[in-house]
Amino acid sequence: MSPYYEKTMAQAEVPYAAVPRSSTEGRVRFSDEQHGSDADVEDNELFEHPEALEVADNDTLYYGMTLGARRARKGRGFWVTVVSLVVVSVVGIFWLYFDGINWLQRSKKRNVILMISDGFGPASETMARNFVQQTRGLPVGFQSVLDEILVGASRTRSSDSLVTDSAAGATAFSCRMKSYNGAIGVDARRAPCGTVLEAAKLQRNMATGLVATSRITHATPGAFAAHVVHRDMEDLIAEYEVGNYSLGPVVDLLFGGGRCHFEPSTRANHSCRMDARDLLGEARGRGFRTLLSRKDFDALDAHSAALPLLGTFAPSHMDYEIDRDPHEQPSLAEMAEKALGILTAATKSANAGFFLMVEGSRIDMAAHTNDPAAHVREIIAYWDAIAVARAYVDAHPDTVLISVSDHETGGFSVAKQLGPEYPEYLWNPFALEPVKHSIEYISAQLLGPAVGDSAERYRLVRDTVFPEWLGIANATHEEILDVAQESDSVRLRQRLSTITSDRAQLGWATHGHSAVDVNLYAYGKDAHLLRGNHENTDIGDFIVQTLGLDLDQVSTLIKNDRVVQNTPAVKQEWLGRHDLDAPEHHPHMH
Repeated sequence: MSPYYEKTMAQAEVPYAAVPRSSTEGRVRFSDEQHGSDADVEDNELFEHPEALEVADNDTLYYGMTLGARRARKGRGFWVTVVSLVVVSVVGIFWLYFDGINWLQRSKKRNVILMISDGFGPASETMARNFVQQTRGLPVGFQSVLDEILVGASRTRSSDSLVTDSAAGATAFSCRMKSYNGAIGVDARRAPCGTVLEAAKLQRNMATGLVATSRITHATPGAFAAHVVHRDMEDLIAEYEVGNYSLGPVVDLLFGGGRCHFEPSTRANHSCRMDARDLLGEARGRGFRTLLSRKDFDALDAHSAALPLLGTFAPSHMDYEIDRDPHEQPSLAEMAEKALGILTAATKSANAGFFLMVEGSRIDMAAHTNDPAAHVREIIAYWDAIAVARAYVDAHPDTVLISVSDHETGGFSVAKQLGPEYPEYLWNPFALEPVKHSIEYISAQLLGPAVGDSAERYRLVRDTVFPEWLGIANATHEEILDVAQESDSVRLRQRLSTITSDRAQLGWATHGHSAVDVNLYAYGKDAHLLRGNHENTDIGDFIVQTLGLDLDQVSTLIKNDRVVQNTPAVKQEWLGRHDLDAPEHHPHMH
């Protein structure tokens, strides 16, 4: 049926009708829409029916041109349309190929929260879940905030060992490449490699942040903002973090410990630098606001704080959660929450979002000391930070949260055989519940100058360390004597570890790292893309693809930056032979 409809002249919607002059029926009417169209009448139909020729004559009157001219014009219009479509398609393809995809990616606001649980293996998650479920009387099916977002696993090897360290592990995330153990933002040839944080700032104008409970110059945060050939060069890492290199300041927010690496060596009892540079002063000169205390942190308004910010809330590492005085230091969750608020406010009116790395640093250190009570408290504190990040993602669906470990520490197992007999199938979470302080804290008190002679130390161990700090009421005389008489930090910590771990029936294979795969968690925008078993470098790839970054371009810009510290690096003792927050950790501190 024709698209046109027959009506009487009285029903006409337009003033003109193309009909035979002598006809009183079958009039063809044009609607307003059809009146301006070149396709009003199918031309071929007119010539198939001679009686319609008079209608064609009316076309000349109506359109001001003959029917043949109309058909020629329609033919030209068709080919013009075809050619135009081809040209637009070719241009569009070239645009998409060369720059369009990147433009589309850049035009979409994205936030990336990368949370790193240093030294946290699968057994540690099991142990923490069991501990919380048992000690709080929760249902057997209790899941942690991490259990609910488990998507896969990450393989952890470095370029030179099946067992990675934190420096190479973090560099795999930040530069999406394998490097050697000890490498901070450099490749296996010791050349600087561009990081996802640097590219996010330079190429997408994103706000950036680093949060950690270690020194902010430690291996993991350092690998996102610095380029040094060895992790012990923390003086140089600090210089990078305040923008003392070719790119200038690229980190907008830094929260953590490690103030000693920003203080000049001339400042007694404060500095662990090997030179007299005042990096806090240099940072202020570059526009940083510096925060040095819990009071400074609390006074910071997340909605109006100006960037950049440098917050160092302890001389060295921040305290373990089990030892932390909430009036003195903020928790990891508090720092993460405030960082998210500040970065959100800073990008509220911008098309670009933010990149934030948050590290639960001291999960690893507790495992190095084989301290199960401190270890489980650090994991729970990390869960609290994860809960903050998940709530943020729920409110901001343009955000993806990734949580992964750089490696496992301690060769930890939720089981321990106590003798030659066939072992019991037990582990006792309640042995960890009454512990009030970390092994690091206890050993520092016992070996500190405040303790007098051996008799005083024995009384301290018998009356305070066991019953109050470890929550052990049934300590044997031999145990008390062994702890009271030990003067070496490493052996003392091992004794304290054995005492607690045996009662909980938890095992440790090493004071170092292991090669085990670690859990991978993700939540929010495109989190499903991380399902499965991945190399650690795939995490960096995912961030690059999510944000549309070019790390090679950044590597070219920084290829001539200094990667070796001018002053001697302070070698870190394994297991913290010198207490991490004590002056003897850095021999030149006074």
